[in-house]
Amino acid sequence: QVQLVESGGGLVQPGGSLRLSCAASGSIFSINRMGWYRQAPGKQRELVATSTSGGSTNYADSVKGRFTISRDNAKNMVVLQMDSLKPEDTAVYYCNAFIRTVQIMEVTRVYWGQGTQVTVSS
Repeated sequence: QVQLVESGGGLVQPGGSLRLSCAASGSIFSINRMGWYRQAPGKQRELVATSTSGGSTNYADSVKGRFTISRDNAKNMVVLQMDSLKPEDTAVYYCNAFIRTVQIMEVTRVYWGQGTQVTVSS
């Protein structure tokens, strides 16, 4: 019953910016980590950035200095600010989260959003 919903994807020119948002909802007890993955055609899904509830962040080398991940714990949200976008950033971006539910607090499960398309092209 937990859902992750992404928004903010679209078409932008090289060098442009996009801001992706992801909100988690449902019978949530706690969220330890939220983050973003992406998958381009013909490639495996790869980690883009993650953020813990304590504020620690991690980025893929390919996006360091260009992308910024941030958390709003009170709203169960995570945001990915993408600047200086390149054509190779084109992919479907997926939100993910490590969540414990109210019903089964002892177990941490991984949840995924449906994905949002990001296309960088002139």
